[in-house]
Amino acid sequence: MTKNKINWSILLGAAFLMATSAIGPGFLTQTAVFTEIYGASFAFIILLVILIDIVAQLNVWRVLGVTGLRGQDIANKVLPGLGIFIATIVCIGGLAFNIGNVAGAGMGFNVLTGMNVKIGAALSAMIAIIIFSTKKVGNVMDRFAQVLGALMIILVTYVVVTTEPPIAEVAIRTFAPIKFDFLPVVTLVGGTVGGYITFAGAHRLIDAGITGEENINQISKSSVTGIIIASVMRVLLFLAVLGVVAKGLKLDPTNPPASAFKLGAGMIGYKLFGVVLWSAAITSVVGAAYTSVSFIRTLSPFVEKYFARVIIGFIVVSTLIFVTIGQPVKLLILAGSLNGLILPMTLGTILIAATRTDIVKNYKHRKWLLYAGYLVVIIAIFGGFMSLKGIVRLWA
Repeated sequence: MTKNKINWSILLGAAFLMATSAIGPGFLTQTAVFTEIYGASFAFIILLVILIDIVAQLNVWRVLGVTGLRGQDIANKVLPGLGIFIATIVCIGGLAFNIGNVAGAGMGFNVLTGMNVKIGAALSAMIAIIIFSTKKVGNVMDRFAQVLGALMIILVTYVVVTTEPPIAEVAIRTFAPIKFDFLPVVTLVGGTVGGYITFAGAHRLIDAGITGEENINQISKSSVTGIIIASVMRVLLFLAVLGVVAKGLKLDPTNPPASAFKLGAGMIGYKLFGVVLWSAAITSVVGAAYTSVSFIRTLSPFVEKYFARVIIGFIVVSTLIFVTIGQPVKLLILAGSLNGLILPMTLGTILIAATRTDIVKNYKHRKWLLYAGYLVVIIAIFGGFMSLKGIVRLWA
């Protein structure tokens, strides 16, 4: 697709697909839990995560965009068989996230109507299946992500105004934290650009034919827009929860974000949370299923031929596992942490590819972006080892 024929709706749709893939039940749960633990100092962690996210996202989207190759295909060119391995672990991580996403959708229905969580999860799965049963799946998916993404931001903004968080303290602690650990950094990075998530929008652009060096600026803008959308939601949710915990109120460990909305804005806030949770969950079900399956699309003729049907099967399996296993809160945080551990491998592979002329041809990857990318890989590896004990503690 040439530059002057680019469909800006697709670029925005790709950004929202990535962002709403990140803004799932895990995103809400992680943000609420860590806000209660770190208070206003969590603002520093969020700032650090945003910077890491932008570097990771730009590297991945630019290399995929220039080559027109999906993540697994680039990995196979870097080292034969590596793409198959990465596709496998990304799909496993995506499945773990999607189980939590389906659970979150069921919980959203429960908050709104009192419906049994498992029934709500099944109904939500049906809605996602309908989307992938339409003829123009890409357009429907783009519009779905845009509308619900905007709705979530508007509703959480209302709750922020209601809870009245200590903005002055947040401004100070953004640059001078009094409490810091690597677990929330790795978890939040994993939940935003780890595993399948950072590839979601990039694979969408490839499917839409928006590739090539002539479109690199538009691809970069779309990638950063995705991070900005997710970060705005993260900051708003953090402020909404902080306004509650700063008053000395305790969150319910069985559903931390729901209790924050209820404590901060009463029953109206609680019902609004139901809408936010369902919107976050259902868009993440769509994004996780689409991107996870896209990682095996070019590795299997069967998946390539029946792409939409395999996505539907992925959603069905996720739903069945949730119905039989449960434990969504721990699973969501664990999945985010594990995705953060996958990031060094996926990003490192992309960075190696960025310097290989047999992969990127005449494209010259920006040096500062390459070096910043390697710094993120080092931080992710170090943070991953530091957080392993925290993951074990959480799951124990």
